[in-house]
Amino acid sequence: MKFMGPIILVENLELSRNFYEKILRQKVIYDFGVNVSFECGLAVHLRTHFEEIHMMRGSHKILYGSNSVELNFETEELDDVYNELKQLKVEFIHEIQEAPWGQRGITFYDPDKHIVSIGEAMEGVVNRLYKQGLSVDEVVSKTAMTKKFVEQAIKYALE
Repeated sequence: MKFMGPIILVENLELSRNFYEKILRQKVIYDFGVNVSFECGLAVHLRTHFEEIHMMRGSHKILYGSNSVELNFETEELDDVYNELKQLKVEFIHEIQEAPWGQRGITFYDPDKHIVSIGEAMEGVVNRLYKQGLSVDEVVSKTAMTKKFVEQAIKYALE
């Protein structure tokens, strides 16, 4: 069995496609008119069509904003994405903050109140901490990444 990726239900397919394609920079691979699949494995599906094909009536109500699922992305351009989202006036759950393991990130709602988190790629975190003066062992301790991962990330960044 192969997991194909999450499907989120949306009220306005065009709005959601634009949000994920233009704002979160995800590449569309299929657009079937009632659902759109992205290269990353995420798909957005028009709620009314989803309910129709799954014969959902009555007690099977779709609830938005239930805060039960998070879509998680990584980027090398966190500050740029954050500034773009701020200009769009998205509803932030939290703006840029640093987690105990050193990764900076933001969490907010998409147009249908699905939770979206964007964090720095861990290779970037390792390099930022190393450039701030932490030793390899200190970076390993803070990030919980393996020493091999930390050394490879630093070596790659120095090339």
